[in-house]
Amino acid sequence: MKSIQISLFALLSIVIISCEKLSLPEDASKPKGNLTLTVNQLDQIPFDASTRAVASDVCTRLNFAIYNTEGVRIKQINQKVGDSEFGIASFQLNPGTYQIVALAHSSSGNPTMTNPAKIQFTNANGYTDTFLYSDEISIDEDPIMLSLTLNRIVALCRFIINDAIPSDVAKLDFEYTGGSGAFDAATGLGCVKSTQRMNIESPQGQNQFDLYTFLHDLMGTIHLKVTAKDIDENEIQKREFDIPLQTNQITRFTGTFFSGESIPTSRSTDVSVTINTKWSGETTLTY
Repeated sequence: MKSIQISLFALLSIVIISCEKLSLPEDASKPKGNLTLTVNQLDQIPFDASTRAVASDVCTRLNFAIYNTEGVRIKQINQKVGDSEFGIASFQLNPGTYQIVALAHSSSGNPTMTNPAKIQFTNANGYTDTFLYSDEISIDEDPIMLSLTLNRIVALCRFIINDAIPSDVAKLDFEYTGGSGAFDAATGLGCVKSTQRMNIESPQGQNQFDLYTFLHDLMGTIHLKVTAKDIDENEIQKREFDIPLQTNQITRFTGTFFSGESIPTSRSTDVSVTINTKWSGETTLTY
């Protein structure tokens, strides 16, 4: 009988030890703070659980930042596509009033978000389709969960070359001014005078090049220099254009770049507009 009691005690001890080692994983959906932000939609593009898996079609990075009323950044969370909580960010904040800023983009790095009045991307990391949410919120003792809709704040120049790119062209350099590489989160408008650049190595086989910018107003004009160079950096062809743009619209700028006479950009041109499901509109211009 004593032997049976010892065996039962040993078995009970094993069960207790095993139970102590078993720990249920923390519920990923449980808020980790008193403010939880969930990206719900990017303009007309839903951002629910079914679309996060293919979010790289829209954006590959999300940035969430919290600022106090003096514009000082309090906290920031950066996410990349593939992260387990991509699209959801939680913060623990003291009672008070704050500015929330959320960004979606596909730059190769995170923008500088120290100052909400000057959130800046760089030439090195590149400029991409960019969406913004910005608003004030008051925090008290009760937890808050917000579903965010981010709106597109860039204009897109889609530069299209209709003739063949010569085999001796090793690089295409795009340099443009008139827009901005930084924006004010309160307005979504460009806030600095930038010289933006994009360099394309071995461009043969490509004919479409997307140039993004933050305009200083809803409409603006960029001055674009396009230079084709050989492997030794010698210029093969160089042309300059003035291109009107509009925020949340695609301007398709199409023509023959290497052949034919250069056409003055001040000439009148026919413009056709078609509706794009992801952008508010699309304008086609010919150079």
